[in-house]
Amino acid sequence: MLELRDVSMKVRGRTHIYNTDLKLEPGTMNVLLGPTLAGKTTLMRLMAGLDKPTTGQVLAHGKDVTGMRVQDRKVAMVYQQFINYPSMTVFDNIASPLKLMGKSKAEIDAAVRKSAEMLRLTEMLDRKPLELSGGQQQRCALARALVKESDLVLLDEPLANLDYKLREELRAEIPRIFRDSGAIFVYATTEPEEALLLGGNTATLFEGRITQFGPATDVYRHPKDATTARVYSDPPMNFTPCRKEGGQLIMADGTSAPVGGAFADLADGDYRAGFRPNHLNLNAESDQSMALTCTLGIAEITGSETFLHLHHGDDKWVALVHGVHDFEAGSDITLWLDPKHIYLFDADGQLALPAAYAAAA
Repeated sequence: MLELRDVSMKVRGRTHIYNTDLKLEPGTMNVLLGPTLAGKTTLMRLMAGLDKPTTGQVLAHGKDVTGMRVQDRKVAMVYQQFINYPSMTVFDNIASPLKLMGKSKAEIDAAVRKSAEMLRLTEMLDRKPLELSGGQQQRCALARALVKESDLVLLDEPLANLDYKLREELRAEIPRIFRDSGAIFVYATTEPEEALLLGGNTATLFEGRITQFGPATDVYRHPKDATTARVYSDPPMNFTPCRKEGGQLIMADGTSAPVGGAFADLADGDYRAGFRPNHLNLNAESDQSMALTCTLGIAEITGSETFLHLHHGDDKWVALVHGVHDFEAGSDITLWLDPKHIYLFDADGQLALPAAYAAAA
Protein backbone atom coordinates (compact mmCIF):
# COMPACT_ATOMS: atom_id res chain seq x y z
CA MET A 1 0.00 0.00 0.00
CA LEU A 2 1.08 3.58 -0.69
CA GLU A 3 -0.25 6.15 1.76
CA LEU A 4 0.01 9.92 1.83
CA ARG A 5 -0.65 11.40 5.27
CA ASP A 6 -1.30 15.14 5.45
CA VAL A 7 1.18 15.70 2.60
CA SER A 8 1.65 19.23 1.27
CA MET A 9 4.19 20.90 -1.01
CA LYS A 10 5.28 24.52 -1.10
CA VAL A 11 7.87 25.98 -3.47
CA ARG A 12 9.24 29.45 -2.68
CA GLY A 13 6.21 30.17 -0.52
CA ARG A 14 3.70 29.09 -3.15
CA THR A 15 1.51 26.08 -2.39
CA HIS A 16 1.58 23.45 -5.14
CA ILE A 17 -0.16 20.67 -3.17
CA TYR A 18 -2.49 21.39 -0.26
CA ASN A 19 -2.74 18.99 2.70
CA THR A 20 -3.60 15.64 1.15
CA ASP A 21 -4.52 12.19 2.49
CA LEU A 22 -4.63 9.31 0.03
CA LYS A 23 -4.38 5.51 0.17
CA LEU A 24 -3.58 3.38 -2.88
CA GLU A 25 -3.89 -0.40 -2.70
CA PRO A 26 -1.57 -2.94 -4.42
CA GLY A 27 -2.79 -4.18 -7.79
CA THR A 28 -4.89 -1.09 -8.53
CA MET A 29 -5.04 1.41 -11.37
CA ASN A 30 -5.32 4.96 -10.02
CA VAL A 31 -5.85 7.90 -12.35
CA LEU A 32 -4.95 11.47 -11.42
CA LEU A 33 -7.33 13.59 -13.49
CA GLY A 34 -7.04 17.35 -13.71
CA PRO A 35 -6.23 20.27 -15.99
CA THR A 36 -2.71 21.49 -16.65
CA LEU A 37 -1.09 22.85 -13.45
CA ALA A 38 -3.59 21.04 -11.23
CA GLY A 39 -0.69 19.39 -9.37
CA LYS A 40 -0.61 15.93 -10.97
CA THR A 41 3.14 15.80 -11.68
CA THR A 42 4.01 17.35 -8.30
CA LEU A 43 1.92 14.72 -6.52
CA MET A 44 3.59 11.92 -8.49
CA ARG A 45 7.06 13.25 -7.67
CA LEU A 46 6.12 13.21 -3.98
CA MET A 47 4.89 9.62 -4.33
CA ALA A 48 8.12 8.61 -6.07
CA GLY A 49 10.43 10.29 -3.58
CA LEU A 50 11.87 12.67 -6.15
CA ASP A 51 10.72 15.55 -3.95
CA LYS A 52 10.24 15.73 -0.19
CA PRO A 53 6.92 17.12 1.05
CA THR A 54 6.85 20.35 3.04
CA THR A 55 4.60 18.61 5.59
CA GLY A 56 3.32 15.09 6.09
CA GLN A 57 4.52 11.56 5.44
CA VAL A 58 4.72 9.12 2.55
CA LEU A 59 4.39 5.48 3.62
CA ALA A 60 5.00 2.34 1.55
CA HIS A 61 3.63 -0.88 3.08
CA GLY A 62 3.40 0.93 6.42
CA LYS A 63 7.03 2.09 6.36
CA ASP A 64 7.85 5.79 6.37
CA VAL A 65 9.79 6.44 3.13
CA THR A 66 9.43 10.23 3.16
CA GLY A 67 13.16 10.88 3.23
CA MET A 68 14.26 7.77 1.35
CA ARG A 69 16.07 8.24 -1.96
CA VAL A 70 14.11 7.17 -5.03
CA GLN A 71 17.06 4.91 -5.96
CA ASP A 72 16.43 2.92 -2.78
CA ARG A 73 12.75 2.36 -3.48
CA LYS A 74 10.99 0.02 -5.93
CA VAL A 75 9.55 2.83 -8.02
CA ALA A 76 9.38 3.26 -11.80
CA MET A 77 8.24 6.33 -13.73
CA VAL A 78 7.35 6.85 -17.41
CA TYR A 79 7.00 10.39 -18.70
CA GLN A 80 5.12 12.01 -21.56
CA GLN A 81 8.49 12.41 -23.30
CA PHE A 82 9.41 8.73 -23.27
CA ILE A 83 13.14 8.04 -23.37
CA ASN A 84 14.96 5.11 -24.98
CA TYR A 85 18.67 4.72 -25.68
CA PRO A 86 18.90 4.94 -29.50
CA SER A 87 22.23 3.07 -29.82
CA MET A 88 20.99 0.07 -27.82
CA THR A 89 18.64 -2.72 -28.88
CA VAL A 90 15.19 -3.02 -27.38
CA PHE A 91 16.50 -5.93 -25.29
CA ASP A 92 19.33 -3.82 -23.85
CA ASN A 93 17.02 -0.86 -23.27
CA ILE A 94 14.69 -3.02 -21.20
CA ALA A 95 17.60 -4.70 -19.43
CA SER A 96 19.42 -1.47 -18.49
CA PRO A 97 17.91 -1.02 -14.98
CA LEU A 98 18.55 -4.68 -14.17
CA LYS A 99 22.22 -4.36 -15.12
CA LEU A 100 22.51 -1.37 -12.78
CA MET A 101 20.98 -3.52 -10.04
CA GLY A 102 23.70 -6.14 -10.57
CA LYS A 103 21.37 -8.95 -11.69
CA SER A 104 22.85 -12.07 -13.26
CA LYS A 105 22.72 -12.67 -17.00
CA ALA A 106 20.15 -15.44 -16.55
CA GLU A 107 17.94 -13.27 -14.32
CA ILE A 108 18.13 -10.40 -16.79
CA ASP A 109 17.27 -12.59 -19.78
CA ALA A 110 14.26 -14.12 -18.03
CA ALA A 111 12.95 -10.78 -16.76
CA VAL A 112 13.39 -8.97 -20.09
CA ARG A 113 11.61 -11.70 -22.04
CA LYS A 114 8.74 -11.78 -19.54
CA SER A 115 8.32 -7.99 -19.75
CA ALA A 116 8.63 -8.03 -23.56
CA GLU A 117 5.97 -10.73 -23.83
CA MET A 118 3.64 -8.72 -21.60
CA LEU A 119 4.05 -5.71 -23.88
CA ARG A 120 4.14 -7.65 -27.16
CA LEU A 121 7.73 -6.75 -27.96
CA THR A 122 9.23 -10.25 -28.20
CA GLU A 123 9.74 -10.08 -31.96
CA MET A 124 11.41 -6.67 -31.69
CA LEU A 125 14.06 -7.34 -29.04
CA ASP A 126 16.91 -7.20 -31.59
CA ARG A 127 15.78 -3.92 -33.15
CA LYS A 128 16.87 -0.39 -32.28
CA PRO A 129 14.26 2.04 -30.94
CA LEU A 130 14.32 4.18 -34.10
CA GLU A 131 13.21 1.14 -36.08
CA LEU A 132 9.99 1.01 -34.05
CA SER A 133 6.74 2.90 -34.35
CA GLY A 134 5.88 5.55 -31.77
CA GLY A 135 3.60 3.15 -29.92
CA GLN A 136 6.24 0.42 -29.90
CA GLN A 137 8.82 2.88 -28.56
CA GLN A 138 6.48 3.84 -25.74
CA ARG A 139 5.87 0.15 -24.99
CA CYS A 140 9.65 -0.25 -24.78
CA ALA A 141 9.80 2.54 -22.19
CA LEU A 142 6.94 0.89 -20.28
CA ALA A 143 8.70 -2.49 -20.40
CA ARG A 144 11.84 -0.93 -18.92
CA ALA A 145 9.74 0.43 -16.07
CA LEU A 146 7.93 -2.85 -15.46
CA VAL A 147 11.00 -5.08 -15.64
CA LYS A 148 12.17 -3.68 -12.31
CA GLU A 149 9.12 -5.35 -10.72
CA SER A 150 8.42 -2.06 -9.00
CA ASP A 151 5.79 -1.78 -6.29
CA LEU A 152 4.81 1.60 -7.70
CA VAL A 153 4.62 2.53 -11.40
CA LEU A 154 3.96 6.20 -12.20
CA LEU A 155 2.79 7.15 -15.68
CA ASP A 156 2.81 10.91 -16.31
CA GLU A 157 0.61 11.50 -19.38
CA PRO A 158 2.50 8.73 -21.22
CA LEU A 159 0.29 8.75 -24.33
CA ALA A 160 -0.05 12.51 -24.86
CA ASN A 161 2.41 12.71 -27.76
CA LEU A 162 1.11 9.71 -29.69
CA ASP A 163 -1.38 9.80 -32.54
CA TYR A 164 -4.98 8.73 -32.01
CA LYS A 165 -4.62 5.15 -33.24
CA LEU A 166 -1.58 4.45 -31.06
CA ARG A 167 -3.20 6.05 -28.04
CA GLU A 168 -6.26 3.83 -28.43
CA GLU A 169 -4.04 0.77 -28.76
CA LEU A 170 -2.10 1.48 -25.58
CA ARG A 171 -5.15 2.63 -23.62
CA ALA A 172 -6.58 -0.83 -24.18
CA GLU A 173 -3.33 -2.56 -23.19
CA ILE A 174 -2.41 -0.64 -20.04
CA PRO A 175 -5.23 -2.05 -17.85
CA ARG A 176 -4.21 -5.56 -18.92
CA ILE A 177 -0.57 -4.82 -18.11
CA PHE A 178 -1.35 -3.54 -14.61
CA ARG A 179 -3.56 -6.55 -13.85
CA ASP A 180 -0.70 -8.86 -14.79
CA SER A 181 1.96 -6.99 -12.77
CA GLY A 182 0.22 -6.55 -9.39
CA ALA A 183 1.90 -3.17 -8.85
CA ILE A 184 0.24 0.10 -7.82
CA PHE A 185 -0.24 2.07 -11.03
CA VAL A 186 -0.74 5.84 -10.96
CA TYR A 187 -1.64 7.42 -14.30
CA ALA A 188 -1.88 11.18 -14.83
CA THR A 189 -4.12 12.62 -17.54
CA THR A 190 -6.04 15.77 -18.44
CA GLU A 191 -8.74 13.80 -20.28
CA PRO A 192 -11.91 12.55 -18.55
CA GLU A 193 -12.52 10.07 -21.37
CA GLU A 194 -9.12 8.50 -20.77
CA ALA A 195 -9.80 8.19 -17.04
CA LEU A 196 -13.06 6.36 -17.77
CA LEU A 197 -11.46 4.09 -20.37
CA LEU A 198 -8.67 3.08 -17.99
CA GLY A 199 -11.14 2.36 -15.19
CA GLY A 200 -9.95 1.62 -11.68
CA ASN A 201 -9.98 4.61 -9.33
CA THR A 202 -9.93 8.30 -10.18
CA ALA A 203 -8.66 11.20 -8.07
CA THR A 204 -9.82 14.54 -9.44
CA LEU A 205 -7.36 17.39 -8.89
CA PHE A 206 -7.86 21.13 -9.14
CA GLU A 207 -5.38 23.82 -8.11
CA GLY A 208 -3.38 21.50 -5.86
CA ARG A 209 -6.30 19.81 -4.13
CA ILE A 210 -7.77 16.33 -4.52
CA THR A 211 -11.48 17.09 -4.71
CA GLN A 212 -12.69 13.47 -4.80
CA PHE A 213 -11.30 9.92 -4.97
CA GLY A 214 -13.05 6.66 -5.71
CA PRO A 215 -14.02 4.21 -8.46
CA ALA A 216 -13.89 6.04 -11.79
CA THR A 217 -17.54 5.63 -12.75
CA ASP A 218 -18.72 6.59 -9.25
CA VAL A 219 -16.77 9.85 -9.29
CA TYR A 220 -18.04 10.60 -12.80
CA ARG A 221 -21.68 9.87 -12.01
CA HIS A 222 -21.73 11.26 -8.48
CA PRO A 223 -19.42 14.29 -8.19
CA LYS A 224 -19.52 15.68 -4.68
CA ASP A 225 -19.10 19.29 -5.77
CA ALA A 226 -19.15 21.60 -8.79
CA THR A 227 -15.35 21.59 -9.11
CA THR A 228 -15.21 17.80 -9.44
CA ALA A 229 -18.10 17.88 -11.91
CA ARG A 230 -16.28 20.45 -14.03
CA VAL A 231 -13.00 18.53 -14.00
CA TYR A 232 -14.70 15.23 -14.87
CA SER A 233 -16.47 16.51 -17.96
CA ASP A 234 -15.11 17.22 -21.45
CA PRO A 235 -16.15 19.75 -22.59
CA PRO A 236 -16.59 21.10 -19.04
CA MET A 237 -20.01 20.89 -17.41
CA ASN A 238 -22.44 23.72 -18.16
CA PHE A 239 -23.78 25.76 -15.24
CA THR A 240 -26.66 28.17 -14.74
CA PRO A 241 -28.51 29.65 -11.74
CA CYS A 242 -31.92 28.16 -10.93
CA ARG A 243 -34.51 28.03 -8.18
CA LYS A 244 -36.61 25.26 -6.66
CA GLU A 245 -40.11 26.29 -5.72
CA GLY A 246 -42.42 23.57 -4.47
CA GLY A 247 -42.51 20.89 -7.14
CA GLN A 248 -40.92 23.04 -9.84
CA LEU A 249 -37.34 23.66 -10.92
CA ILE A 250 -37.18 27.13 -12.49
CA MET A 251 -34.25 28.19 -14.68
CA ALA A 252 -32.96 31.75 -14.93
CA ASP A 253 -34.97 32.43 -18.11
CA GLY A 254 -38.21 31.26 -16.47
CA THR A 255 -38.24 27.82 -18.10
CA SER A 256 -39.45 25.23 -15.60
CA ALA A 257 -39.87 21.52 -15.16
CA PRO A 258 -41.44 19.39 -12.45
CA VAL A 259 -39.17 17.75 -9.90
CA GLY A 260 -40.24 14.76 -7.89
CA GLY A 261 -39.03 11.60 -6.24
CA ALA A 262 -36.09 12.20 -3.92
CA PHE A 263 -35.86 15.81 -5.10
CA ALA A 264 -39.21 16.52 -3.46
CA ASP A 265 -37.27 16.62 -0.18
CA LEU A 266 -34.92 19.32 -1.44
CA ALA A 267 -35.45 22.61 0.34
CA ASP A 268 -36.86 25.46 -1.71
CA GLY A 269 -34.28 28.07 -2.61
CA ASP A 270 -31.58 29.15 -5.05
CA TYR A 271 -29.20 26.62 -6.55
CA ARG A 272 -26.71 26.25 -9.36
CA ALA A 273 -27.73 23.71 -11.99
CA GLY A 274 -25.03 21.72 -13.76
CA PHE A 275 -25.42 19.45 -16.79
CA ARG A 276 -22.99 17.88 -19.25
CA PRO A 277 -22.81 19.03 -22.90
CA ASN A 278 -24.02 15.65 -24.23
CA HIS A 279 -27.28 16.05 -22.29
CA LEU A 280 -28.37 19.07 -24.37
CA ASN A 281 -30.31 17.53 -27.25
CA LEU A 282 -31.96 18.76 -30.45
CA ASN A 283 -35.04 16.68 -29.58
CA ALA A 284 -36.95 16.15 -26.37
CA GLU A 285 -35.82 13.05 -24.48
CA SER A 286 -39.04 12.78 -22.48
CA ASP A 287 -42.25 14.63 -21.65
CA GLN A 288 -40.36 16.28 -18.77
CA SER A 289 -37.66 17.84 -20.99
CA MET A 290 -37.22 21.60 -20.84
CA ALA A 291 -36.96 23.67 -24.03
CA LEU A 292 -34.05 26.13 -23.78
CA THR A 293 -33.59 28.73 -26.49
CA CYS A 294 -29.95 29.64 -27.07
CA THR A 295 -28.00 31.80 -29.49
CA LEU A 296 -25.28 30.03 -31.44
CA GLY A 297 -21.76 31.42 -31.33
CA ILE A 298 -19.97 28.88 -33.50
CA ALA A 299 -20.45 25.25 -34.50
CA GLU A 300 -17.49 22.86 -34.63
CA ILE A 301 -18.07 19.78 -36.76
CA THR A 302 -15.88 16.82 -35.84
CA GLY A 303 -17.37 14.35 -38.32
CA SER A 304 -19.81 12.27 -36.33
CA GLU A 305 -20.58 14.98 -33.78
CA THR A 306 -21.02 18.74 -33.63
CA PHE A 307 -19.98 21.03 -30.78
CA LEU A 308 -22.32 24.00 -30.42
CA HIS A 309 -20.94 27.00 -28.52
CA LEU A 310 -23.99 28.76 -27.12
CA HIS A 311 -25.13 31.86 -25.27
CA HIS A 312 -28.09 31.48 -22.93
CA GLY A 313 -28.65 34.82 -21.25
CA ASP A 314 -25.42 35.56 -19.38
CA ASP A 315 -24.32 31.92 -19.50
CA LYS A 316 -21.97 30.36 -22.03
CA TRP A 317 -22.70 26.69 -22.72
CA VAL A 318 -21.43 23.95 -24.98
CA ALA A 319 -23.69 21.28 -26.47
CA LEU A 320 -22.40 18.04 -27.96
CA VAL A 321 -24.94 16.72 -30.47
CA HIS A 322 -24.73 13.71 -32.76
CA GLY A 323 -24.40 14.18 -36.50
CA VAL A 324 -23.25 17.01 -38.77
CA HIS A 325 -25.23 20.21 -38.28
CA ASP A 326 -24.44 23.33 -40.29
CA PHE A 327 -26.17 25.96 -38.16
CA GLU A 328 -25.61 29.63 -38.91
CA ALA A 329 -23.69 31.67 -36.35
CA GLY A 330 -25.99 34.09 -34.50
CA SER A 331 -29.10 32.00 -35.07
CA ASP A 332 -31.42 30.91 -32.27
CA ILE A 333 -31.54 27.18 -31.52
CA THR A 334 -33.92 25.36 -29.22
CA LEU A 335 -32.26 22.59 -27.21
CA TRP A 336 -33.88 20.16 -24.83
CA LEU A 337 -32.70 19.14 -21.37
CA ASP A 338 -34.23 16.35 -19.31
CA PRO A 339 -34.23 17.28 -15.58
CA LYS A 340 -32.94 13.81 -14.66
CA HIS A 341 -29.52 14.87 -16.03
CA ILE A 342 -29.29 18.01 -13.87
CA TYR A 343 -27.02 18.22 -10.84
CA LEU A 344 -27.95 20.87 -8.27
CA PHE A 345 -25.21 22.56 -6.23
CA ASP A 346 -25.66 24.83 -3.23
CA ALA A 347 -24.12 28.26 -2.66
CA ASP A 348 -20.84 26.63 -1.48
CA GLY A 349 -20.59 24.51 -4.62
CA GLN A 350 -21.46 21.26 -2.80
CA LEU A 351 -23.83 18.74 -4.31
CA ALA A 352 -27.30 19.32 -2.88
CA LEU A 353 -29.08 16.23 -1.57
CA PRO A 354 -26.50 13.62 -2.76
CA ALA A 355 -28.93 10.73 -2.12
CA ALA A 356 -31.12 12.01 -4.96
CA TYR A 357 -28.38 11.27 -7.52
CA ALA A 358 -28.14 7.53 -7.07
CA ALA A 359 -29.47 7.01 -10.59
CA ALA A 360 -27.81 10.04 -12.21
CA ALA A 361 -25.50 9.44 -15.17
